[in-house]
Order: sequence, then structure tokens, then C-alpha cells
Amino acid sequence: MVADLRIGELSRRTGVSPELLRAWERRYDLLQPERSSGGYRLYSAADERRVRTMTGGIARGLSAGEAAKLALGDGLEAPSTATLVDALVGFDDVGAHAALDRLLSSFTVESVIGDSVLPALRELGERWQRGEITIGQEHFASNLLRGRMLGLARGWDRGSGPRALLACPSGEQHDLSLIAFGLALREHGWRITYLGADTPLATIDETATSLHPELILIAAADASRLSGHAGALKNLAARFPLALAGAGADEALAKRIGARHLSMSPVDAAAIVAAQN
Repeated sequence: MVADLRIGELSRRTGVSPELLRAWERRYDLLQPERSSGGYRLYSAADERRVRTMTGGIARGLSAGEAAKLALGDGLEAPSTATLVDALVGFDDVGAHAALDRLLSSFTVESVIGDSVLPALRELGERWQRGEITIGQEHFASNLLRGRMLGLARGWDRGSGPRALLACPSGEQHDLSLIAFGLALREHGWRITYLGADTPLATIDETATSLHPELILIAAADASRLSGHAGALKNLAARFPLALAGAGADEALAKRIGARHLSMSPVDAAAIVAAQN
């Protein structure tokens, strides 16, 4: 198969950003480029078909890992959430950790977070909203997964790569997606300084002034946690590269304060940030 498409043309044809195409190539081996005489990656019609199959699968509700399996058609096994969710709903601490151990022994941290942990959290949240599980089951699951992700985060500030400062603003307690972003960004060689949930903006500012990070990411599920502090956020964005994420962030607020809006999944957002820095 002749490979003659540069990544920009492949992006134009498929509607997928170059950054996300590179992330899929690295994470799932979805693309199989050849090298031109000048050293450029060249993609084939087969690569284009796999990208279209993957985006179609995602549009039908498949996880990225499941869609990649469909696109590759070569027996690649994507991490499954079923066993993990069953253990979490059953308050089965040992079973949940065993399921995570099996996934982490077979797949990258990035893949496990993006294709198993985050989908499990979404499924549990939806089941709780439908009244199918109790608040106790949801809390058990969230706390177990949070603890496990923070265990994976040990030492994530080591190295010499660019530094990201991550925090949720005052009053915001939902930090699981923020931890997931940090783990995924660490896989790209970044160092992570994590301030966590319910962090006053003054504390974020003070820490940034001390560390001079290449990125500050502030995430919130509640829009009022961000919009109520637009002035302070604008001041922060004037001095440091600032991004907003989570259900409480939107493009309009980010534009107004001079920040970047990361609307995609935490794993894809990390891949795009890493590719552009």
C-alpha cells in the first residue's frame, strides 16, 4: 500500500487533530507510517481507514481502546471495565485491586486510566443517577480508585521534564479526572506538582510563583467554582500558561481570562498538551 499522506492531510481528511493522531499511533499502534527520504512520516489509505473506523466506533459509544481493537482487527484486547465495575459495586476491595493489577500488568498506565478507570467511573456515576446503585457504592468505588491512582502517582515529580501544577479551586472536591490527567501527562515525561482538591487560588498563585510551571491546570465540575473567580484567574493567566478543564469549564470563560480550555478526555488532553509543548 502506497503511503503518501502527511499527517496534516490525514488530519484534514479524517477530522482528527494531528496531536490526537500521534497519541493514537503511540498508544494503540493504530497508524503504521513509512518514512520519506526526507524523514517525514507518510500515512497510507489503510491508516486513513483505521482512523475512520476508530472515530466511528467512538461515535457509537465505544471506549478508545475498544474502538482501536475494532479498527485494528488483529485481536488486540482492550482493557475491559466489566470485572472492575462488578467488584466495585460489590464492595469487593480485593477483587477490585486484583482487576487493576491484571490490567496494569498487561497495558500501559495511560491505557488503563483512559480505557478502564475513567469508563468505570462514568458507568458508576450514570448508574447512581439512575438509582441502580447507592451513594455508598459510588463512594466506595471513587475512594478505592482515587487511592489506587494516587499510589501510581508516587514520584511523579521526578525527572527534568516540564512541570505542570494541578489543582481544583476552593470548594471543588472532584479531583479524579485531574489525577488521571496528571498520570497521563507523566507518561509523556512531565513532572507533576499536585495540590489537589479545594485549593484556594491564592495558594495556587503562590505555588506557581515559586515553581514557575510550564502549565497550570485548574479543574472543576461546578462552574461557579471558576466563574466566581474570573478576576483572579485572569491575573494568573497573564503570568503563567493556564488551562481550565472539567464540566465546570467552558470555552467562553477560558477565552475571557486568557486561558486554554481542555474539553477532551484527561488522557487525550495530556497527549495534546505534551505534543504542543
